Amino acid sequence: MKKLTFLIMSGLLLMGCAKNDNPFFKAYENKYGAPPFDQIKPEHYMPAFKEGIKQHQAEIDAIADSKDEPTFANTIEALDYSGDLLNKVSSVFYNLYSAETNDQLDSIANEVSPMLSEHNDNLYLNVKLFERVKKLFDTRATLGLTPEQNRLLERYHRDFIRSGAALNPEQKEKLRAINKELGLAELAYGQNVLAETNAYKKVVDKEADLAGLPESVRQAAAETAKEAGQEGKWVFTAQKASFIPVLQYSENRELRKELLMAYTTRANHDNANDNKALINKIMKLRVQKAQLLGFETPAAFILDDTMAKTPKAVYNFLATVWQPAVAKAKVEAAELQKLMDAEGKGEKLEAWDWWYYSEKLRKAKYDLDEEQLRPYFKLENVRQGVFDLATKIYGLKFKKLDGMPSYHPDVEMFEVTDADGSLIGVLYTDYFPRAGKRAGAWMENITPQYKKDGVNHRPIIVNVGNFTKPTKDKPSLLNMDEVETMFHEFGHALHGLLSQCTYPSQSGTNVSRDFVELPSQIMENWCFEPAVMKTYAKHYQTGEVIPQDLIDKIQKTGTFNQGFTMTELLSASLLDMDYHSLKDTTSFDVNAFEKATLDRIGLIPEIIVRYRSTFFNHIFTTGYSAGYYSYTWAEVLDADAYQAFVETGDIYNPAVATAFRKNILEKGDSDDPMKLYLQFRGAQPNADALLKRRGLK
Repeated sequence: MKKLTFLIMSGLLLMGCAKNDNPFFKAYENKYGAPPFDQIKPEHYMPAFKEGIKQHQAEIDAIADSKDEPTFANTIEALDYSGDLLNKVSSVFYNLYSAETNDQLDSIANEVSPMLSEHNDNLYLNVKLFERVKKLFDTRATLGLTPEQNRLLERYHRDFIRSGAALNPEQKEKLRAINKELGLAELAYGQNVLAETNAYKKVVDKEADLAGLPESVRQAAAETAKEAGQEGKWVFTAQKASFIPVLQYSENRELRKELLMAYTTRANHDNANDNKALINKIMKLRVQKAQLLGFETPAAFILDDTMAKTPKAVYNFLATVWQPAVAKAKVEAAELQKLMDAEGKGEKLEAWDWWYYSEKLRKAKYDLDEEQLRPYFKLENVRQGVFDLATKIYGLKFKKLDGMPSYHPDVEMFEVTDADGSLIGVLYTDYFPRAGKRAGAWMENITPQYKKDGVNHRPIIVNVGNFTKPTKDKPSLLNMDEVETMFHEFGHALHGLLSQCTYPSQSGTNVSRDFVELPSQIMENWCFEPAVMKTYAKHYQTGEVIPQDLIDKIQKTGTFNQGFTMTELLSASLLDMDYHSLKDTTSFDVNAFEKATLDRIGLIPEIIVRYRSTFFNHIFTTGYSAGYYSYTWAEVLDADAYQAFVETGDIYNPAVATAFRKNILEKGDSDDPMKLYLQFRGAQPNADALLKRRGLK
């Protein structure tokens, strides 16, 4: 829907920007409709936002004030195609705000957030507009709509109700105030996390303190030091690509502890970037909003619009996976403690020891050191392997685009075409960490796919990551987790690229939160398949394909450390659910709340929850509130879906691939997600495939 779900954020008005000098007020002059990033300046955003809101409001008023009887075309369709300029500037701004922000963009975000919140409320709290939507909804059985149109009508009606259209005037004003305040609080939370991440730098000035670290890790730290004006030293940051190798290989236990604690205590230092008060504010406002809309808790409100439907269903689901996961984690912890005991130091296993001793255990059990694999995982080769996989199963072709403007030198662009040569879309890849980029990895639209007036508008998609950077002597060499992440995010990209929907709000990844991870997570199944690895895992110096003995070792480690991985993930999911199951707005101690949750579920002390409260961006800024469980929920779907390939004896099976493309990737939100899944698979998903794959059954 044209609901302004693009992170309702905000901005600074910089004067002197005439319309004819503003790229947003012109058609983009290239065959792909890609933004001219080289021409877009900070002062262009606010005039475009203001004009976009003005134009969109005029379109909304014209629909609401029409004297004609409401029809699907003059009301629902008109709404979904409205807001071109606002969508145009918003997509560019929020992509850059996540991937390449600066003080100017932060200021713009702070100003435009309440403007967009107000505009969104003006749409969904418009009485006359809701009357037209409701009249169509009440008579939908007589309108002769296609299934896609009927779902769009039902979705609009549902969104109006969930946005407060049925509230009385006093309640609507209260909701407007909550939405504005909530948008600003969520924005501030994310800015604090980024500031804390950028602020931390661990300077090491004695080479002896680097004992155990591979040369590639030392070199990267030396280059980071040079960039920070600390030439001749080594600098580690709170970016995972920087500190995870230290946790894995450093013999310096205090260094491991310091880096892990720096990462896990971000925005929890009672300073200007502390997020505890903001968490209280955000949850207070979310509880108020949920109850104003007739729900007991934020979780009940949010989950009412998902596959899971209820908090009880989510808690029950998580419990079925949590118990075997934590049991496996306890076994793993005991194994690691034995390794420590054998060293005779009398030390007890702590969180900062887990990575280090699990690497030792991996080497002892399987004769596999993850650093052995990095030379075979050159970033460009892995990306080509991802492209080749998409070619093999979906017939797609990728051509690098040179000379296209981008927002940063790290960004590369690719034209994507179908087997018949027709344009599928454009893919941007942006893979390295920098100060202006938030942590993590994600996919976004610059423009969505949709059909209008006989034209199938093709999408422009962005894949963003924070992978290991190249050094002066070596290209970017990925670890296994980064390889898996690239495959994952490319799955989201395929969901956006292959979309064949009529309406913008239904296309691509605009699906329920606990369904959106299916297309991404199924891609992870291929990344370490032997046949697939042989297409991309080639030594960066010699071009030698990864040896079979290394492939065999990787296969044998498939369930290694999965108790840790799942426990870390599921504890974050349960923490998320506990926050969003709050019923009152009484202030609480964030650290005590977090500890109570983790104690209740029995998280063992040797494992730290994947995201602690003060830097849990997923649930406090990026739309996964009461939704972090969806990664595990979708893993049940993806494990079951991948079995459709495995059962045929061909992981590239063209018939299965076509069915997945036609029933899942192309459909967006044009039908109920479980119906789409059943059309593809022919049966309900079975959690056994997930438990078996993770070694939990």
